[in-house]
Formats: sequence, C-alpha cells, structure tokens
Amino acid sequence: MPSPFDEMYRPDGQPRPEYAFLADWLKSAGAETLERRRAEAELLFRRIGITFAVYSADDGEERLIPFDIIPRIFNQAEWRQLSAGLEQRVTALNRFLADIYGPAEILKAGVVPAELIYCNPHFRPEMVGLALPHDVHVHVAGIDIVRTGPDEFYVLEDNVRTPSGVSYMLENREVMMRLFPDHFAVNRIAPVETYPDELLAALVSAAPGRAAREPTVALLTPGPFNSAYYEHSFLADKVGIELVEGRDLFVRDDVVFMRTTEGPRRVDVIYRRIDDDFLDPLVFRPDSLLGVPGLMAAYRAGNVTLANSVGTGVADDKAVYTYVPDIIRFYLGEEPLLKNVPTWRCREPDALAHVLDHLDELVVKEVAGSGGYGMLVGPAATAAEREAFAARLKADPEDFIAQPTLALSASPTFAESGIGLRHVDLRPFVLVGADGVRIVPGGLTRVALREGSLVVNSSQGGGTKDTWVLDA
Repeated sequence: MPSPFDEMYRPDGQPRPEYAFLADWLKSAGAETLERRRAEAELLFRRIGITFAVYSADDGEERLIPFDIIPRIFNQAEWRQLSAGLEQRVTALNRFLADIYGPAEILKAGVVPAELIYCNPHFRPEMVGLALPHDVHVHVAGIDIVRTGPDEFYVLEDNVRTPSGVSYMLENREVMMRLFPDHFAVNRIAPVETYPDELLAALVSAAPGRAAREPTVALLTPGPFNSAYYEHSFLADKVGIELVEGRDLFVRDDVVFMRTTEGPRRVDVIYRRIDDDFLDPLVFRPDSLLGVPGLMAAYRAGNVTLANSVGTGVADDKAVYTYVPDIIRFYLGEEPLLKNVPTWRCREPDALAHVLDHLDELVVKEVAGSGGYGMLVGPAATAAEREAFAARLKADPEDFIAQPTLALSASPTFAESGIGLRHVDLRPFVLVGADGVRIVPGGLTRVALREGSLVVNSSQGGGTKDTWVLDA
C-alpha cells in the first residue's frame, strides 16, 4: 500500500499553510505539555459524562471515547469542495427515497435493480404512496468521508437512518476551546456551536401543515440502556426540546400527544433515535416496548413528522451505495462532486470471482453491517480468517460488497509513543428542512489510534478529534 497522504506536512517537509501555526506550537510545546493537556481533556470528558456503551464488551461498561488534542484542519477551499458534494448527495438521496416510495421512476428506468429495493430488509411497504411534508425523508444525515490526496475525497458510507456522533463533535469543540483559548483567539475557526439551533430550525420547518404556529418537537429515545443515550439527552438539552421514551407518548384520534404535568400536549415533530422495527408495535414488531402504538396511523394521517422518515435505511444500504453516482445523475442531471470508493457487488458473479481471487488485497463488508463489525480487512487478516470469510461469501454473496484497501489520509496524533501519523475519516452532518440544506463547517473526525490500523470506529478502539475549518 502506498504511503498515506500527510494532512499536515507537504512532501518537502514544510507544513501546509493551514497547519503552519499548529506545527510551530507543537514544536514549542513539548511532550510534557501535550501529556498534561491530554490528561486535562480526559478529566473534562469524565466530568461531562460523555461515554458510550459497547454491547459486545464482557463487562458491558460505559467507556470514554479516547480524544486526541491535536485538531484536524481544513482550509476554506477544501471545505467548499466537501460541502457542495455533501449537499448534492443528500439532495439526490431525498429524491431517491421519495421516488422509490412513489412512482419508482428510477426502478422503471432500470438504473437501480428493483429487486435490490423491494427485497431490501429496510424497505417499508407501509411508506408506499405516503406524501411527506415538503418531500423530505432525510432530515439528518451523517456522510462518512475519507481522503487519499490533496483534492481526493471519497464517500465511504451514507448514514441516513439514525446517524450518531454529533454530540462528540460539539463536546470536542467545547473542550478544545477550554484547553486552547489562544488558538481560537488568533485563528478564524468556523463555529460548530450553531448546530443545535440549525437542527431545531430544520425540524421545525419540516412540521406538518396542520401543526401549530410554534410546532412542538420531541426527541424519542429507546432509553438509558441504549449505547447512544448520552447523545440523545445531550442533544435534547442543547436543542431545547423534550426527551421522551415511548411510554411518554400516546396517540388519540391519529394525533400524537406527550404526557406532561400540565396534561397532554400535542407533538408535531419527532426526532426519533429508534429503529423502524421498534417504532410502532401495531405495525412493526408487536413485542416492542420502545415505540408508540398508533404512531404510524398518525404519520399516515399527516399529523406528525418523523425525522428521519420510516424506510430511509434503504438509502444507506451498502449495496445501494454503489448506485448513488447513478442516482445523482438520474435525479439532478449532474456528475457527482464526491466520488464513491470503487466497489465490487458480490451479488454479481464476475465481481464475486474477482473478490475471492483478491481477498488478501480488499476490504469486504456486510451490506447491512455497521460499527466496523462483520468486515474483513484482507491485508491485515490471517489466511485462516480469509478462508473462513470466503466460505461466507460463497454462501451468501448478495450480503457483501468489497472495496480496495485505500491509503487513507493520516493526521498527526498524540499517541502513547508521542506524536505520530494515524489514519482518519470524517463524518460531517447534513441537515435538511423545508427551507433547504444546512451544513455546519466541520464534523466528527474519527482516528484509528492503533498504528497502521484503518478501523476508526470507537467500538473498535478508535478515537476522535476536533475538526477545524479555517475561515481564512
């Protein structure tokens, strides 16, 4: 694999302009100062209580996501390139979802195979023919971006069901501003603190036409045992909306109400962090205790907006991902501004044969997988692991896609052995309302803390960084 793109230094050893001040500071700070600041950051995070649960952990404990105090920096030109591509992509995905649950023109045209949609476990027949307020299906998207060169950005995944991680973006910034106020005083770093206000504006704008002049918005959580519960409570507090569980809501006459100490209060918009299967036991899983009986009836009646809409999981399916460039061309008549990672669909015989012959070179992922689980990183796997994965591929080829092992860009990171390069990705958050698309400048940078590792997921040992977009 070629050497990764160094985001801080050019090949001649000089820092890139946006990193010049940071390079000077790191040289003068010394390891002792960096270690002290890292300890201060950890203490702040522990006081805040920002943790996540690892379901596969034997002890089931809440863990602190490792935080790197060296920020990742983008200049304004890089950010304009990214934000334009993100807006284009999410706009096309919204058009795609409205179409497949409506006239299905893209399927009739043969651009996307119909069986890939109708046989998809995330396709919800209950949504067919249902007109949504302002035709918005994806109100919040987290698009995973990787970089391989100065101007080479690729979309790795589209997360449009219940994308998570924005609380870490916000808390990372708050901690960095406390630890390094001088950096923020002398550099024009674009703010991310406006995200809660932008989220609320997008949600309010998506309220159904029958809502009150000031719609009531609530965040629906599975409860404190969910791994992302911290984020749910954090966001509800920051946005200024109620945090509710299914038992806090009820439906009467196809209208959703929230139980309060002052009596029932109508709810117009639900920012739901519960998967489709658990939303309404009268329609989906009858054993669900997390959802609200009758919620889908209220949804179909046009009395409540669900963000994101039911059935959006089709659009972040990894097999459908391979068609997104075609989806952009079909709906927008434009070439994609952000490229997909080249991908082999194992459901196709020729692609499967290629993947089986090159398992030692490829990354193979489950179509429905997430969190870094259910995947094979061929170059890092043993012969026995590759052999076992090959058997899975042959048994269920339609469940997998494969991609080349990209030389992901690397960012300076303060690791136990000192400052070293570690691979990173980026999850910007895209908000869509009736009045357009909003993207706060930056996002959540995830970093693979183990040297040489390409897996950045927190559940797999990854950490996070603050992401700076310089205004000038």
